[in-house]
Amino acid sequence: MSKFQIIVLSIFVVCIIAGVVAFATFKGSGSADSLPAITVWGTFPEETLSSYIAEINSSAAQSITLKYTQLKPDAFSTTFIAALARGIGPDAVLLPVDMLLPHLDKVTPIPYTALPQRTFMDTYIQESNIYLTTNGIIGMPFTIDPLVMYWDRDMFNSAGIATYPKYWDEFTGLVSKLTVKDSNGNVRKSAIAIGDFSNTTNAREVFGTLLMQLGNPVTAYDRDGLLNTTISVAAGTVPQSVLKFYTQFVDPSSPNYSWNRGMPNDKTAFLSGITATYFGFASEIKDIRTKNPNLDFDVATIPQVRTGGVRAGYGRMYGFSILRSSANINAAYQVISTLIQPANIVKLEKAMYLPSVRRDIIAAGSSDPYVSVFDTIALITSSWLDADPVKSRQLMGNMVQSITSGKSTIFESIQDLESQYNLLLRNAMTQ
Repeated sequence: MSKFQIIVLSIFVVCIIAGVVAFATFKGSGSADSLPAITVWGTFPEETLSSYIAEINSSAAQSITLKYTQLKPDAFSTTFIAALARGIGPDAVLLPVDMLLPHLDKVTPIPYTALPQRTFMDTYIQESNIYLTTNGIIGMPFTIDPLVMYWDRDMFNSAGIATYPKYWDEFTGLVSKLTVKDSNGNVRKSAIAIGDFSNTTNAREVFGTLLMQLGNPVTAYDRDGLLNTTISVAAGTVPQSVLKFYTQFVDPSSPNYSWNRGMPNDKTAFLSGITATYFGFASEIKDIRTKNPNLDFDVATIPQVRTGGVRAGYGRMYGFSILRSSANINAAYQVISTLIQPANIVKLEKAMYLPSVRRDIIAAGSSDPYVSVFDTIALITSSWLDADPVKSRQLMGNMVQSITSGKSTIFESIQDLESQYNLLLRNAMTQ
């Protein structure tokens, strides 16, 4: 082992021991009518969290006192690390899974003596397993926002198509029916808005979904404990096949040409009736309704690979992680545990119009036609540890652009992405 690895491992072991002692000796604190006060920083909407806590406090036997600071995603790491250096950091953070990697060394795992691994796995949806480590639980699931497919009923009906595509390969047959071109070959209406990153809102998440459905996790730890991207030439044919499928829709010479970087933003196009499908998050449904009340749309599970794959979809999961620097570890655990109790969390999910992170709540079912779809895909959502979602999106976009512009071959573009993405991951793990 290198000197750096030994130092990191030593610090981690000390933190684990401290965490185990802290959780094991917890005896509760605070007054009879209130829980201990804690501070939390994150990128989760402050207004939503404040309203949720206020609702809990309106009927709870013990009120919650939580001082929350919302930071912009692109400013979180810099502000957070600077605060810790000055000794004024929070007790916990509330972040999406793909923003946690740079701060793993700052988190104290919840030991399995406090919350057994089997209990955790039986309680929470599949994506939550990303929080499980050999030393404990590094995050408690709070919300899940799955990527879904919105589809325009009018466009499908006008084309004589009775139902939405359940598999990706169906789009190769839908392009000729749903894509409209003018006499010069310019796309006026599109069947599917993928193939370029510049005007596709959730391109990173759609591209990652395709990889995960074919068994490629996007990032994974190697034998030396280093996180690497699996979008690599050593990963077999999966990255290449995904790129071939993804880029065919922006290739003018392809029979499946349906999109290009000169088109408007995909969500804008969907709202305007220009594209038949839009891959967006479940949380966007209210915004779509508000911006175009006359749009006749429906929601469906993200398309899947027909054969040779696994059912999967991307989910933006927020979770609470307790910091080893906190002087209130036990208090933080107590407050977070209260926030995610089934009787409380169901109120938040209804308010946000999102599925639950808990299996038992999903199992209870929903009569809402949209929530029932969200619940179905929540059970198969996945994500990956990332250094910086914005920067990794840029790298993936550059890879795709190098192929569609003819600058690089698919093989060469994957090589470039691999080296740059791994460097990004290394830098994140050494902050």
